[in-house]
Amino acid sequence: MRIAILALQGAFIEHELMMRGLGCDVFEIRKLSDWNQPKDGLIIPGGESTVQSKLLNELGLSVPIRNAIISGLPVMGTCAGLILLAEQVENGNSSMGLSTMSIEVCRNAYGRQLGSFYVKSSMKDVGEDLPMVFIRAPYIKRVYGNARVMAERDGRIVAARQENQLVTSFHPELTEDNRVHRYFLDMVREYGE
Repeated sequence: MRIAILALQGAFIEHELMMRGLGCDVFEIRKLSDWNQPKDGLIIPGGESTVQSKLLNELGLSVPIRNAIISGLPVMGTCAGLILLAEQVENGNSSMGLSTMSIEVCRNAYGRQLGSFYVKSSMKDVGEDLPMVFIRAPYIKRVYGNARVMAERDGRIVAARQENQLVTSFHPELTEDNRVHRYFLDMVREYGE
């Protein structure tokens, strides 16, 4: 399995290490020619969503990535990746993102960098006692259409799925637990068949 990882900014190396540990061939997307390589799935990492969105547009990556996701390419977005995939963004400009997922997101909902925290919680179809690292994290205000809630924390939605799209407010790549990434690979297999 060959997984593309958006490597414009943010925590992409950690996703690469996690996927390699699961036996995947991984490559970085830094420019349009990188995107044109064959791939089975895409990971959009955490980082700064405004910077990532600006770079996606400047590098001509927004339209081909959006079209691929709409056509069924499996994608996992964590933190900033969640914001980029959301159709609606409170406290932000959703027109700059990829806008492929039927969710409304509240940016920086968990405050400043110093307000970051770690908890264990459950995630549907993934398991119990899942470690969740939140860093200036967004949360999902609501899901609509055929998006569904995968995890909640203190009454806030922190993970969701819509067909070929999986998003988390937290950073599964910053833990030793690979269950979220394994779940994503199951999605990749499902959409590859």
